[in-house]
Amino acid sequence: MKNLISFLLRRVPRKYLQTASRLGRKVLPILYKGNNVECTVCGGTFRKFLPFGRLEPRENALCPSCLSLERHRLMWTFLKEKTDFFSAKLRLLHVAPEICFIHRFEALPNLDYITADLESPWAKVHMDVHDIPFPENEFDVVFCNHVLEHVESDLRVLQEFYRVLKPGGWAILQSPIDLKLATTDEDPTVTDPAEREKRFGQDDHLRMFGRDYGDRLRQGGFEVEELDLVHEFSPEDRKRYGFDETEILYVCKKKKV
Repeated sequence: MKNLISFLLRRVPRKYLQTASRLGRKVLPILYKGNNVECTVCGGTFRKFLPFGRLEPRENALCPSCLSLERHRLMWTFLKEKTDFFSAKLRLLHVAPEICFIHRFEALPNLDYITADLESPWAKVHMDVHDIPFPENEFDVVFCNHVLEHVESDLRVLQEFYRVLKPGGWAILQSPIDLKLATTDEDPTVTDPAEREKRFGQDDHLRMFGRDYGDRLRQGGFEVEELDLVHEFSPEDRKRYGFDETEILYVCKKKKV
């Protein structure tokens, strides 16, 4: 299973994987029936989560039912336990929308929910995040996970997210981080896909963020809280929910006027 997942992620374009995922969601919950792990997003229980990752697939990562990953289960837990996301009237921009969230967010009557992506078949709006086609102060909340490592200018994109947020609005902007790096590794002269994969983790990544990720978010104008939510849970619960022990949640806020 590890090798198959690695092959598919490396060789099949994301938009085709997204389309094909509907079939997997029908079959996998039956194959992984059990009660050892629990998905905080869909509430399903399974004997284990699936492995996931391009080069070295992570064990206990992918929910067989809703296809949430570690970061999605942590984010859902944050929204549920630390915010009024499920009750307040909010206008939400969700960039690169994840299948585990889309239908659940669409079903929330309190949300004015806009999905956006460059090419995803799930998105309502197709756009380049370097030039977001919405006016300033438009959204209460922005979600954009695992995108900033792909874009030409992460600073430009951050400034765009900041622009379209209302004063007092907030964003969740997660990205892959190599904790061994004190500062982000990026080099625009690296164009060879194999070298990019070796250096930045994927052949379509333009950088690998380091421990300075929070500071880079601040350069976009945000006030940033680096929340270690994972370790508010017991070791047993962290294992049951399939959380990543190293994941920090970056909560980005636009200053109030």
